[in-house]
Amino acid sequence: MSAPFEERSGVVPCGTPWGRWYQTLEEVFIEVRVPAGTRAKDVRCSLGSRHIALAVRGQELLQGKLFDSTVTDEGTWTLEDRQLIRIVLMKTNRDAGNCWTSLLENEYAADPWVQDQMQRKLTLERFQRENPGFDFSGAEISGNYSKGGPDFSSLEK
Repeated sequence: MSAPFEERSGVVPCGTPWGRWYQTLEEVFIEVRVPAGTRAKDVRCSLGSRHIALAVRGQELLQGKLFDSTVTDEGTWTLEDRQLIRIVLMKTNRDAGNCWTSLLENEYAADPWVQDQMQRKLTLERFQRENPGFDFSGAEISGNYSKGGPDFSSLEK
């Protein structure tokens, strides 16, 4: 599945049958489309360090072991406009090299192009944090930027 790379918004979405998911250096976002008129009392959402379960009106929509660990106490979910559930998970490992290749261990994997764009985006996000005040939104990365790109932390300033 092809996805646009939105540098300014920081989103490289991975489409799924129920919605989409995307990530930043620190967080994983999950957006699940639900029937219009859904109420919060219809939603059952369980967020664990390595597990997620989501059901609406008794129907399981998403369930399984997450690709990597998250901070359990910082996971949240919201129901927006009674038709979209947005789940935000805080990654335990928050470096650019920790680019999730799928949402769950064996499901909802990003295709190779989307995975490449996700890694590129996380590398740009890392560069932006290391160099505040510079605009990297139009930057082009060439070469190997997997696992977060080159490490310049050992260079003298």
